[in-house]
Amino acid sequence: MVTRDVVAQGTFDILHPGHVHYLREAKAMGDRLHVIVARSENVTHKAPPVVPDRQRVEMVEALDPVDYARLGHAEDIFVPIEQIEPDVIALGYDQHHEVEGIETALDERGLDCEVRRAGPRKASEDEILSTGSIIEKILDERS
Repeated sequence: MVTRDVVAQGTFDILHPGHVHYLREAKAMGDRLHVIVARSENVTHKAPPVVPDRQRVEMVEALDPVDYARLGHAEDIFVPIEQIEPDVIALGYDQHHEVEGIETALDERGLDCEVRRAGPRKASEDEILSTGSIIEKILDERS
């Protein structure tokens, strides 16, 4: 039997239902889910994580859909992908990565895998699906 490996990646700072939704959808794209947790110093597209790197890996690893979790490479985000050799890279519905850009980088490295984007989770009225929004709410309510 052929096993399909899927890679999901993200910051995963202050876990919320949107993260769980993304990881469940990613897991459904294959058999084994590998999650690459971004190093704090590599998060440049938004505010740096509040939660330390190792703690974020530990929290992600504890989630049911996740088979393996690891910290991303310090210098090259594609190193873990080369090591895992996934069949699918699952992007979150709102992640800043462009599918075409990832596909081009994979082609340049001789990596043959599909790039797919997970769908959004519909938030209920009282649900917060963003780490930034959670932090804002904490600051508002605790100030």
